[in-house]
Amino acid sequence: MTLRYFAGAGAAAGVPEERVSAPEGSTVADLIADACDRLGPGLARVAPACSVLVDGELDAERGTVPADGATVDLLPPFAGG
Repeated sequence: MTLRYFAGAGAAAGVPEERVSAPEGSTVADLIADACDRLGPGLARVAPACSVLVDGELDAERGTVPADGATVDLLPPFAGG
């Protein structure tokens, strides 16, 4: 699946997106925790404030088990607008 990091999440991760694999049954929360472990404390600080979309659908509880090939987006809060 693809993890995409937008705005401050991308800056904290150091990459705009990455392809990842996860054990069967892994939730979005598991994927994000793994990304924070791999990509460092900057992402770990930003990730809790992010909205998460799975294939374009909001996953506020981060409990979705994404299908193989899914796209998971981390969107930090945006100022202005």
